[in-house]
Amino acid sequence: MVIKTEEELIKIKKVSEIVGITLKKMQEYAKPGMSAKELDEYGGKLLKEFGAQSAPRLAYNFPGNTCICINKEVAHGIPTENKIFQEGDLINIDVSAEYQGFWADNGASFILGKDLQNLSPLVETSKRILHMAIQRIRPGMKINEIGKLIETEAKKAGYRVIRNLVGHGVGNSLHEPPREIPNFYDRLNTQRFAKNSVIALETFISTHSNYAKELNDGWTLVGDLGGFVAQHEHTLLITDKQPEILTYMNGI
Repeated sequence: MVIKTEEELIKIKKVSEIVGITLKKMQEYAKPGMSAKELDEYGGKLLKEFGAQSAPRLAYNFPGNTCICINKEVAHGIPTENKIFQEGDLINIDVSAEYQGFWADNGASFILGKDLQNLSPLVETSKRILHMAIQRIRPGMKINEIGKLIETEAKKAGYRVIRNLVGHGVGNSLHEPPREIPNFYDRLNTQRFAKNSVIALETFISTHSNYAKELNDGWTLVGDLGGFVAQHEHTLLITDKQPEILTYMNGI
């Protein structure tokens, strides 16, 4: 969406605050031995206390309040009771919500406890590249320039990007124009970032895979070539200067 009024700005900031706080508290709540369902129910409780609704459940009838992935799952992981967290797991939580007609989205990958799988470099690279991209965005810039930056920096660090998972516009709904903000350089994407627009920018930094494929559950995505993927996502307001990070309270 493009922000046109002060009321819209206040409401998009509020829903962004809600998802940001919920994501941060869910990360802090996660512990070895806990199920993904228990963590998801905690997240759902937080959203309800804020008066917000789970966006994936509302928009897509997703079987959970949030998407939770473990290790080699990439995105859209179903938070089931038999998905049990272990020390050293790579966990991804994606929290999006609707509040008073406005929507926001954010996500983060983190290591639970000790880094037993040596995945800290992957996680830190994903966060670093996300912030590099945020600092570079300006109104009028081609969207594919950000994709090029993300892909280039990932390669420099020895990683790849997931090419069929993308950032997107957000605000009046969960996914809206621009519908694709890729992690790679797409010469055919001639769209530009618009001033006062709201977007969800996300990185998908991969150790082995280039694409995500869907499992038989109809939701969970994994890498086509295996390995691990770290994702980090902020909801942003595009301004004349650097974008304003509306989900800054998630602590990414």
